[in-house]
Formats: sequence, structure tokens, C-alpha cells
Amino acid sequence: MDIPKTADILIIGGGVMGASAAYHFAKRGAKNILLLEKETHFGTGATGRCAGGVRYQFSTEINVTLSIHSLPMIENFKEEIGQDPGYHKYGYLLVATNENEVKEFGRNVAMQNRLGVQTELLSGDEVRRRLPLMRFDDALAGTFHHKDGTADPNSIVMGYINASQKMGVRALTGVEVVGVTVSRGEVRSVKTNLGEVEARVVLNAAGPWSGLIATMAGINVPLTPLRRQMFTTNPLKEVPENFPFVIDFAKSLYFHREGEGLLVGMSNPDEIPGFDQSVDEDFELVNLEAAIGRMPLLEKASRASHWAGLYEVTPDAHPIYGATDVKGFFLCTGFSGHGFMHGPISGKLLSEYILDGKYSSVDASMLDLKRFEEGRLIKEYNVV
Repeated sequence: MDIPKTADILIIGGGVMGASAAYHFAKRGAKNILLLEKETHFGTGATGRCAGGVRYQFSTEINVTLSIHSLPMIENFKEEIGQDPGYHKYGYLLVATNENEVKEFGRNVAMQNRLGVQTELLSGDEVRRRLPLMRFDDALAGTFHHKDGTADPNSIVMGYINASQKMGVRALTGVEVVGVTVSRGEVRSVKTNLGEVEARVVLNAAGPWSGLIATMAGINVPLTPLRRQMFTTNPLKEVPENFPFVIDFAKSLYFHREGEGLLVGMSNPDEIPGFDQSVDEDFELVNLEAAIGRMPLLEKASRASHWAGLYEVTPDAHPIYGATDVKGFFLCTGFSGHGFMHGPISGKLLSEYILDGKYSSVDASMLDLKRFEEGRLIKEYNVV
């Protein structure tokens, strides 16, 4: 396969961020756009291994605002792009089991309501009433928003890829970036396993691998790759179609419908940072035991599939957008596990910033790389 020798805009990473950015650059009329993905298919890295959740419920105004702009883009995806995104709005129900969480949930709901997101604050009894299949005797409170739910990562990635290719974007798989050439403080080219591409604008949207790519350009990006794993069950007729995406917050344990069964996941607090995407069978048993404790029905379930993927975690669990100290080298990364849902707006924001020099849709200027060295961290509480 031959790759172009030059590109006006070169995007590294063919997950939801790179695909969205390519589409929005092309939609704005940009030309000679090249998107490179190292895997054999688009969206098979972190995007394709996520749980598919989309939600308005976050603990900071900027993350809620990103959702306010991004989720309607998913809702209108078929109309704009021509691809059904598989958006199922059965709600997220976050459950608090200690007093600190109750206070934090109350603050979050008040902030979300002020921004126009009509999240409900539930009592422990209301949580139990809404989840009759689950054992939540210790639930003190909960939050619920009816437009939260799930969408299909592959449909959104390929929707953007196909639409961008129709507008002239070159989107290539099997092309791995192995180096970045910088001269006099400016990016000059990207070296790949198939040759070198001259480019004066490079967008690093490589997800958990963004830190490695940035290092090639001499840039330090504070990203930690962390494995997260999940499994799905056989069909469970007892689970209703409107079963919400349930998060046991203290345990970082979650459940949602997947086909006619369930998808179950849990964060490992002892996970070692790295790029291992194999399933930790021992921890899966820990996850299963915790899940059965909350939903006894799972005792009679069988596993249909399991997999692991990577979060790219920043010190404040917020993304990194925009410029670096290398002129022409930009970032769209660091989403700490909630990037898929913010992919649509993120690609649009980076197209605005790179083409216009400023964000128009959302003021995302506080999400710059320099905030880490300047101590302007914005801590997100609602991360699982």
C-alpha cells in the first residue's frame, strides 16, 4: 500500500476522536486530510473495547457541557451522517452507598439541573423500587437521567469514516506511526512503517498510545494507560428492556443490557499501568462475585464473551485539547474512560481550534496541556 508523501492535516488514530476530527475538518472544507490507524480496522483500539455508555451525568461543568453538545450529535447522527448509531436511552442510575457520595451526588445534581440537565436525585427506597432484580439494601441515594444510555462505537466510527471519505479524506489502516520529525520547534513530518509523510499540522488522537506518540515529538503528556475489562452474559429473560445502566459507585461496578443479556464491568483498584489488553481471569472472578452480590440472578448466567481495553487517564480525569510547545502538533486525548460519548463534539472542537485558532461550540480552553504544569486541574468525580 502506498501512502501520500504530504498532507495538509495528518490525524493519528482511527478511533472516535480521529474519525470525528477527520469528518469535521472535511465538513469545514479542509483539503488533503490524511487519517492513519495502526490496526487493521478503524475503531478497534480503545473505542471498540469500551462499554458504549453515553451520559450527561458528570461532576464538572465542562464535562456536562461537553455532553450537552455531544449527545444530541449522537441522537441526530443518522439524520446527519446516514448511519444508525444504536443510541438506546434507558438512563444511567448511579447508586450511592455512603454519606460522602450522597453529598457529592446532591451537589452534582444541583449543578446539572442549573445547566439544564434534568437529572433526578433519588432516595435509597426509590433506588430499590426501580431495581427490583438487584440487592441494594445499603443504597442511600441515587441519580438518574432518562437520556443517558448506550450507543454503538463501531457505527459511530464507521459513520464518520465513510462520510469523511466521501468528502476526500484519505483514511488508511495498517499504518503505524514510528516517529515524528520536529525542526526549530515546528512539526515537519510523521514517520510510519510504510514511509514518511510531510505535514505541518498533526493531530494526535491516538488514545492510550497518545503519550508514546507525543514523546516522539519531544512532548511530555501526563497520560496513564490503565486496563479495564468486562464480560457479557447469555440471554436473561428476567432483565427488562428498559433496564438502566446501573453503577454501584463505591465498587466501580456497572451493569447494562447487552442484546438480550447483560454487560458487566468493574474497575480494578490494583491495576498496574500499561498496555496489556488481555483479560485478567483472576480479577474477572472478583468482578463476578461482586456482581452476583448485587444481582443474584447472575448466579445462573453463563458468560457469552469477555474482553479488556484501555483508559488513558490524566491526573484530573479530564481530556487534553489543543496546542503543545511544538508548533503544528495538537492533542485530542486523555478522556479517562468517557471519550466515546464526547467524541462527536471533540472532533468538531479540534477542527475549530486548528482552523480558526479558537473554540466556538464550547469554550474548552481550560482543557489545555499547560494546566498540569500551572496547577489548574479540574477534578472529575464521576469516573468509573
